[in-house]
Amino acid sequence: MKIPFSPPYIDQDVIDSVTESLHSGWITTGPKVAALESELTTYLKAKSVVCVNSWTSGATLVLRWLGVDKDDEVIVPAYTYCATAMAVMEAGARPVMVDISSKDLTIDVEKIKQAITPKTKAIITVDIGGCPCQYDKIRELLAEEEIRKQFSAKTEVQEKLNRILLISDSAHAVGAEYQGKTITQWVDVSVQSFHAVKNITSAEGGAICLNLPEKMGDAEELRKYFKLMTLNGQTKDAFTKNQAGAWRYDIVDFGMKINLPDINAAVALAQLRKYDYLLEERKRVFELYHKLLSEYHWAILPPKSNNNFKSIYHLFPLRIKPITEQQRNQIIENLSKKEIATNVHYIPMPELTLFKNMGYKIQDYPQAFDAYTREITLPLYPQLTNQQVEYIVRNLVEEYYSVLNKNQ
Repeated sequence: MKIPFSPPYIDQDVIDSVTESLHSGWITTGPKVAALESELTTYLKAKSVVCVNSWTSGATLVLRWLGVDKDDEVIVPAYTYCATAMAVMEAGARPVMVDISSKDLTIDVEKIKQAITPKTKAIITVDIGGCPCQYDKIRELLAEEEIRKQFSAKTEVQEKLNRILLISDSAHAVGAEYQGKTITQWVDVSVQSFHAVKNITSAEGGAICLNLPEKMGDAEELRKYFKLMTLNGQTKDAFTKNQAGAWRYDIVDFGMKINLPDINAAVALAQLRKYDYLLEERKRVFELYHKLLSEYHWAILPPKSNNNFKSIYHLFPLRIKPITEQQRNQIIENLSKKEIATNVHYIPMPELTLFKNMGYKIQDYPQAFDAYTREITLPLYPQLTNQQVEYIVRNLVEEYYSVLNKNQ
């Protein structure tokens, strides 16, 4: 039985949506992107949404708008994909990495507090696997008088905000909720990813979801600004400019070329319109894993949705005890020989050569390193059948005992 790790969900509705774009004669940014932005705004309860070509470009644009530079710091968790820190670097600032909570793999709020300095301009949280961070505690922290007093504004945007900007890396968490509110409602900006392996995909793509306070300006004007900045600072998008007689445009700011094409938006739009169904199927798989693995003392299961938060079941990050990194790797290798594809989320950033060379040391992030050495991410997607889940668990259990017995 061959089981891939995370194939995209492509049904006839997706194919029809893409075909419609192809037949329309317009395949770059246009009406499909506008529709996706509108429906995401409603679904995520954002003030406005601007689609982009990747999570990384969206986060970079937000930080450029904030006006960070080489003397500024942005706090990020050490346990995330490298893009979280690289967006900070691309915008010209320095990522300050902090450790995670052993409970749910999200950023440790106390570590955030310890890392804040007058140079801190933003915090990027990561809702890993679809599980939200502790946003009530993070907001309380940012509201503390001693924290607010430390903030030092250097740009007009920073002066208006007059505090640290809170950004959610919601690449794993489109639609997740915390204490009855969407993640977008908890933060200033959430950035989504629609990469091929995400719950909703556009092959490549993402979205900037704005929830900035009113003092930052009119929500529609902010949306127009970010939209303009995704198109090289151009006052008209290509769709508008291509209309008869509408050729004239201007370049009013130093923007980026990071717009999402309609042909990509067509995929995401069809998936968003049946997202409730897709989430139910993901929940089915997630809960079956929970049921089957709960009897094993060595299985540390990811948290399930409860009265405090709603997960979107993007990943099933299983941690195993007791186990070494080498034993974990052997289990993954053995499963692959049975054509069961698994993954690891994540190699902590301080373990990567780029960040090692910048001076980050994995010893400073013990929880992130411990989680990494014992984590195996199991396949989780709507197309996965109960029979396949049972097959995965049966072989996982078999390989766990096989590998441990060989090392005793």
